[in-house]
Amino acid sequence: MPDNCFLQALDQRLSVSSKQLGEPAPDDATLLRMLQSAVRVPDHGKLVPYRFLQLRGDARHALGQFLAERSLQRNPQAADAVVEKDRLRFSHAPLIVTVIARLQPDHAVPEQEQLLTVGCVCFALLQAAQGAGFGAQWLTAWMAYDAEVARHLRLGDNERIVGFIHIGTPKLKMPDRERPDPAALLQDWQP
Repeated sequence: MPDNCFLQALDQRLSVSSKQLGEPAPDDATLLRMLQSAVRVPDHGKLVPYRFLQLRGDARHALGQFLAERSLQRNPQAADAVVEKDRLRFSHAPLIVTVIARLQPDHAVPEQEQLLTVGCVCFALLQAAQGAGFGAQWLTAWMAYDAEVARHLRLGDNERIVGFIHIGTPKLKMPDRERPDPAALLQDWQP
């Protein structure tokens, strides 16, 4: 098999912890270029079942403050450390792109396929960030599934958060982790 730069780029993909992401973040033009690559995903029915919210600067801290308050609403006995972790969740990486699914429940294309498209967008954005020289991490946690957070971010009734993509410049080189052996996962089907 010939040496292929594209496959090498895929082979080098790794997540950088949001706590290890600092300035600089992609500027607006670079982010748009990254999103241009990220939206080149399979999309049955050409529904474009996604949109993006970017969080930069003080918006990250404002959302963190809301999450801390919401964390206490959800669990009034939450430990201070838990509440503080929620407050700081969006304070590390200088840019967070929230990838939002815009689902059409009564469409001929099943919701599952629409969600898979949005998941592909998240993954492609991770790849685009790394290709542009940045680090990134795809996170969710409870706030991705909380109705009050969705309301706070002004999501529509047909929308849900699929990922918070934290993007910035890695503060240190991240070690790779052990990956599964695809040969052990591949089987032949016989009729």
